[in-house]
This record gives sequence, structure tokens and C-alpha cells, in this order.
Amino acid sequence: MASPLPLALVQDPAPPAGNLDTFARGLERLARQRPAVRLYVYPELHLATNAPGEDGPGPEELAQPLDGPLDLRLGELAGDLGVWLAPGSLYERGADGNVYNTAPVYSPEGRRVAAYRKICPWRPYETVTPGTEFVVFEMGEYGRVGLTICYDAWFPEITRNLAHLGAELVLNVVQTPTSDREQETVLARANALTNQVFVASVNAATPTGVGRSLLADPEGRVRAHAPGADACVLTDVIDLGETDRVRRYGTAGLNRPWQQFRPGDAALDLPLYSGRIEPGTWGAGRGGSPRTKRHEAS
Repeated sequence: MASPLPLALVQDPAPPAGNLDTFARGLERLARQRPAVRLYVYPELHLATNAPGEDGPGPEELAQPLDGPLDLRLGELAGDLGVWLAPGSLYERGADGNVYNTAPVYSPEGRRVAAYRKICPWRPYETVTPGTEFVVFEMGEYGRVGLTICYDAWFPEITRNLAHLGAELVLNVVQTPTSDREQETVLARANALTNQVFVASVNAATPTGVGRSLLADPEGRVRAHAPGADACVLTDVIDLGETDRVRRYGTAGLNRPWQQFRPGDAALDLPLYSGRIEPGTWGAGRGGSPRTKRHEAS
């Protein structure tokens, strides 16, 4: 079993003009109030959003290289507090000159351990360049975590691939001010249920977003949720090893999709992707859940 993971999902509005000092003071206050919490998660573009109705710099002006001053300050903040920090996403200026919506993660040692570029920007409204890689990272003794950003949740292939890569918790950082948050909460539970993973969907509070953040477990049950748009902090303690139990014995003790395909089954062509499901590489087709396989290979 993995170690119990105390986490905090911070449903906040974006700080004024992305003010990093305001963000740092808020995180420091939370860390004093909740010293047991090991992982803090913030909404999408939390440090790169203008106030509603305010004309300000856009993605081109806000973007900076991933290893710039903001990255350095966030790493120092995580290291000083001794916590895992997912500060939402920011605008990254890539080495190719393109702008990406990128979610970094920092360790308690103050190192950036992961950075994920949003694969599915919300077109036509979001103008950043799409990312092309799925990202998972090892979170010490707690387990393996995957990253998605907002609209990615509408594409089941993205969460499925993270689960295939061994993710036991998927962080979906969100900035949704629109009426489709209702559907997003359904998708968060569906992605958790169909992939048998924890899903944390962390939206911004008013006036930046409409809130309704939630944490769903590997059986699709909501463990914690914010019923409205006001600023709040959702806290819980989860064991990522729960994914292994659910995948092994089934959702509700019944359904085991990772054990559906077995060696010897015929391959299933997937014309939409010019690919196929190979039974020998699907879930329990290799002798256990994705998490079990990872541990066996290490």
C-alpha cells in the first residue's frame, strides 16, 4: 500500500494581476493552518489571469521560459515549506518560440519534477499551441500522479493514457467561468470511474471561475466537493494504493475493465486512431493492474 496522502485543493480566485507575493502569502498561511497537508493544488492559469473586465497582458506578453524567474520562485516556495506544489498552470514560452499552457509541479526539495503542456486547448477561444506528451511523475512514497488541464477532461483518451502509464491520481486544474461546469463535474467522476483512478478537478473561485471543485475516488464516488463558487479549501487524506484494490477486485466488487483483455484474445482495431488494442499489453493482460506491473518492473 502507498503512504496516506493528505492533500488540499485550493479553490481560489486568481490573485490580483497574478501577484506572486499574494500567492506566496496565501500558501504560507495554509501551510501553517494545515501542517499535515503534503500536496497543494491550485486552478488553471492561477498566476496568469487578468481580473474580469480588466484589459491586461495576454499570453504572448505573459509567457516566459519554463526555467525563468517564476519557476525559480515557485520551487523555492515549495522547498521552504517542504510541500509538493501544483500551482495551477502558466504561460510557457517554449524553445520553439511557441506559447503553451503548462502545468508544473514542485517537490518538497524545491525541484520542478514535472511540467505538462495542455494537449487540448479550448478552441477557438484559447490560442496557445497544443502539447504533445502525456505526463506522469512519481510522488515519493505516495504513488504516481498524472496531469491534465481543464478541457483535456473532455477527451477520454487523455486520462486513459495516463492510467495506462500508471497514474493513480490525475490532477485536472481548471479555470471555468462558464455554464458547462455542470458537465465537467460529470466528466471528472466518469474519468475516475472508467479508469479506476482518483481525479481531482480544481476550479477557480469567483470571479475567476464558478468553483464546484471536487475529488472523486477510483470508484467514481465524490469524496469532497465545493457546492458553489466561493473561495474554499477542500482537504482529504487518500491512499493511492486504493487504485490497485479497485482494479483487482472491481468497482462495487464487480467491474474490472483493466482485466478485460487477456493474452490470446484477438486484437481490436481502433480505426479512429490508426491503432489497436493489443490484449497482451492491456491492464491485467500482463499479469496485473498498471500499478502492479510498474512495481514488478522496478
